[in-house]
Order: sequence, then C-alpha cells, then structure tokens
Amino acid sequence: MLCAAIVVAVALTGCSSGQPASQQAAASTPHDVTLTRAQRRHLKVLTVQPMGYHTTVDATGAVDFDRNRAAQVLAPFSGAVSKVLVTLGTKVHEGQPLATVDSPDFAAAAGAYRKAVLAARAADAVASNDRDLYAHKAISARENAQAQADAAGADADRAAALQALVALHMNAGAIAAIAAGKTTAHGQGVIRAPITGTVVEKSVAPGQTLAAGATPCFTIADTAKMWVMAQVFGADIGKVQAGDAVTIDTGDGAGTLTGTVTNVGAVIDPATRSVNARVSVANPQGRLKKGMYVSVRIDSHALHSGLLVPASAVLRNGQNLPFVYVVTKHGGYARRRVVLGPRVGNRFVISQGLHASDTVVVEGSIFLHFIQTQ
Repeated sequence: MLCAAIVVAVALTGCSSGQPASQQAAASTPHDVTLTRAQRRHLKVLTVQPMGYHTTVDATGAVDFDRNRAAQVLAPFSGAVSKVLVTLGTKVHEGQPLATVDSPDFAAAAGAYRKAVLAARAADAVASNDRDLYAHKAISARENAQAQADAAGADADRAAALQALVALHMNAGAIAAIAAGKTTAHGQGVIRAPITGTVVEKSVAPGQTLAAGATPCFTIADTAKMWVMAQVFGADIGKVQAGDAVTIDTGDGAGTLTGTVTNVGAVIDPATRSVNARVSVANPQGRLKKGMYVSVRIDSHALHSGLLVPASAVLRNGQNLPFVYVVTKHGGYARRRVVLGPRVGNRFVISQGLHASDTVVVEGSIFLHFIQTQ
C-alpha cells in the first residue's frame, strides 16, 4: 500500500525542485486532500457517534498473603523449645500442635489452676453446707453471707486461672485432666495453630529460648486465596474502584487468573508516588507465591460515554501531536488536531477535536499524510 501511495503521490505532485520559494512555503502548509474515485476505494472511513466504554488500567503488582486469612504465631509462654512438630509447607488445622516447650510459665499456670480448682471446691462445699445450716437457723446470717462471699471469690479465682491456661494454648483435654486432679507432663507447653492453613514461615528450632509474647515462631496462611497489591499511578488512580474486575498474568505461560479489586489505598506511597489497589485472587493451584511480581489489567466497571476512533486513525505531526483526517463537506480530507483520552483496547477516546457525526479516515491515513506533505 505504501509503495502504491508513493507512486500515486509522485504522479500527482510531479517534480517540485524547480518551484519558487513562495510556492514551496505554501506547499508545506497542511491543505485539504482530494482523491479520485479509484483512490478513495483504498480508504476506510467511520462516522463517530457517542458510545459507552469501560476504561482499562495496566499495572504491575506484588503478591502477598490475604492478611484476613494469615496469622503470625508468637510464643505464648517463655521457655526452651523441646520439639518442633511441623516443617515449612505442612498443612495444619486449627488447634494442631506446632511445637512443644519446656516452660516454667506453663508449669506455674497449671499449678495455679489446680490450686484454684481445689480451693473453689472446698469453698463451694462450705457455702452449700452453711446455706443449709442458716435455713435451720443453726448459724447467723453474717456467717452464711461470709461463706457465700468466700465461695464466689474462689470461683472467680478458678475462672481467672482457667483463662491463663487458655491463653497459653492448653487444650481442653489437658485442662480437664488438671481439674480432675490427674498429673500432666511437667512444664510441657504446646504451641498450637490458631487457624487452618499452611506453615509458610518457621522461625524456631529445638533448644531455642522463647520470650512470651515477643518471639515469632510460625506464620500460618490459607494460600487458597491471595492478595495482589497493584501499583496505580497518576491519572489512573481515579479510574480504579472497589469491585473492578482484574486479570492477572504470572508470566509462567499457564494462563491468566482473575480477581476483584477489594480496596484502593487512600495514601500515596512517597517512594513510588503510587497507590496500592488490593486485589483478591483465588489461588487453588498455588500458582501465586508471596513476593511474586505479576502483570495486572484492571477493567473498570464504571460506564463512560465518549467518541472513540481506532488507533489506526491517529497520526502524529513533527511535534508529536496527534491528529486525524476527517471527510469535509466537499468530499476532501482535512487534517484535524485532536486530544487523546484513555486507550480502550485498540481504540482511543477523543476528548477534544471531534464532534458527533464527523466522518474519520480509519485506514489509509498515512497515504493522505504522504500526499499532503509533498
């Protein structure tokens, strides 16, 4: 097509080297182009009308755990690790033992609970007996009231001691054994999984000393659903909303994944000048790994209206400014400066420069440009 355009253009323009300077200057000014009927058959035109469209934002993102489905396990008590029961990648269920610890805290809490149980039983027995004696007027009201208060206090101490064991992740069977007066493993504490998921981080080893509430031991995550934190810049920030559909390409050649924008950050990252759009993605095959970089395409669900032309209709001048050719009322072709809006697939939104019902050249524009600039 380009060769044919050059041949036709040369035939139309002839040799211009002998033109006066004034004629050459006039030739450098854009003018309407007219074509023969045969030449017009090589062009394709489109009459533009307002139409609805959805914007698309391309971005990069980093994979992270779904923080609503992940938990870091801190040491619930102090002491030395005696045994680690899981490894990285182990799938665990809520309450499953992860490690055992020789802990004086654990032994002290178990002993305090045993004492509290015995004290509460004794106080409850005295209170029950005094209620019966008071009913038969064998003791005074003050003595009965004192017995009831002592029982209530002992019951409260027992409940507090029980909560201390629960906070140390002691299971219900061991607690019941202590309450029944049975002996338990001396000072043996158990670190348990707080949620069902996969062990994705392990920070402890046998012999390591733990500090209660401070030493990180494990991270458990449900990797069946992950987050992708997409970086959105500049004018694209206003185009992304919660609920937008997202396509994720991991680059592994196994096809794309789909997700949904669940949150758009309210703060600009000072280092990157971007906003994070959080995308929730189902990950049943485990393709997404924490820290992985992926390509993200966000399709806005908000419907916009505007004039769209194919990208093939848009050319650029020597100053890199975009323009199109429109069909004039006399049947010629005139250059029209335009302002481009967002790109939607293989089309551009024209925010300025065109009006509804304008007819635009969408194929063959480069041929017109060649003729016009000779």
